[in-house]
Amino acid sequence: METQPETRHTHRSWLYAWWPVLLGIALIGSTSSDLFSSQHTSGPFRWLYETLFGPVSNAHWAMLHAAIRKSCHFLGYGVFGLLWLRAWRLTLPRLHFTQHALFSVLGAGLVASADEFHQTFIPTRTGTPRDVLLDCCGVIFMQIVIYTAMRIAKPGKLANAA
Repeated sequence: METQPETRHTHRSWLYAWWPVLLGIALIGSTSSDLFSSQHTSGPFRWLYETLFGPVSNAHWAMLHAAIRKSCHFLGYGVFGLLWLRAWRLTLPRLHFTQHALFSVLGAGLVASADEFHQTFIPTRTGTPRDVLLDCCGVIFMQIVIYTAMRIAKPGKLANAA
């Protein structure tokens, strides 16, 4: 049976809107493994840091490495939240920006919670509610950055978004 043109268009539109989110979920899932534990990321990050900035003591590196990893959480989930924001805006264009943003925080927060829960089963990883909070803060931060940029660049697009 032939699919109706409107249905094909709807499926294509849905896929166009949501494939980046699905790709983000896959990326997060793949990094939620032993391979991306702090024991495995310390060496490559330290090599890069020392190549750029010179030698660093072990004690200083421990603090730097923790800060780098938490920054990756914050920024990575911030970008992931923007993928959710894009998908919601394309899927439900009549909603206000703040509603899209709220759905984005909820979606990314659910993925962050699942990611941290998954990490509790991996001996070299630690899943903590603090990381979920950090991830959600990254999402909210990027939503605010985009909202502010849109208010400056395209104020008419957000006229109803207060």
